[in-house]
Amino acid sequence: MTKKAIVLLAEGFEEVEALTPVDYLRRAGIETITAAVGAAGGTSGGRTVTGARRIPVIADTTLEEWLAREDPGEWDALVLPGGMPGSANLAASEETGALLEEMAAAGKWICAICAAPALVLAPLGLLAGKKFTCYPGNEEKVSGAFWTEGRVVIDENPQGGGIITGRSAGCAGSFAIAIISRLLSEAEGLKIAQAVLL
Repeated sequence: MTKKAIVLLAEGFEEVEALTPVDYLRRAGIETITAAVGAAGGTSGGRTVTGARRIPVIADTTLEEWLAREDPGEWDALVLPGGMPGSANLAASEETGALLEEMAAAGKWICAICAAPALVLAPLGLLAGKKFTCYPGNEEKVSGAFWTEGRVVIDENPQGGGIITGRSAGCAGSFAIAIISRLLSEAEGLKIAQAVLL
C-alpha cells in the first residue's frame, strides 16, 4: 500500500525545507502532495505560494480543497517547512492546527523543520514531553519539551507515528531521509540518500 504525505505551504515558507522533502519523498515512491495554506481562518487565495526567498511555487491543491475531498486518516505524514513568515502563517491557520491535532491523535507522523516546531507544534501542545530540535534560538519559545542540537530528531510513539523535527534549511536532506526511513524503511531511506549523494 502506497504511503502518503502532505506538505503544507504558507506564504513565506522556506523553499529548501519544503521542496527537498517533496523531491526525496517522491523519489522514494511516496505519494506526496503540496497544499497551499491561507492566512488566519484558512481561506487560501489560490495555489501559488511565494516562499521566503520570493520564489513562487504552484501547489498541487489548497488545504481547503484537500480537506473537502480527503480523509486525513488515510494519510501517513504531515510535513511543515519553516521559514518566516511561513511558520507564523501556518500557526495562524485554524485548519492547519485542527489537521495537526487530528493526525497526531491518529498516530500519524508529524514532521516540522526550522521555526515550525517551536511556532506551530509547541503552541498546540504537540511537543509536550517530546524530544525535538529547531532553528537555534527558537527553543527558548518552547517549554515542557526536550530540545537537542541534533540535525534531525525523531520522537517515536510506541502506538504509531511520532514527531520528526529538523534544525534548518541545511538539514532538509537529512530531514527528508528520516521521513522516508520511518514511512518505508531505513534501507529505502539509505537508497535515496545514496542516489542523491547526501
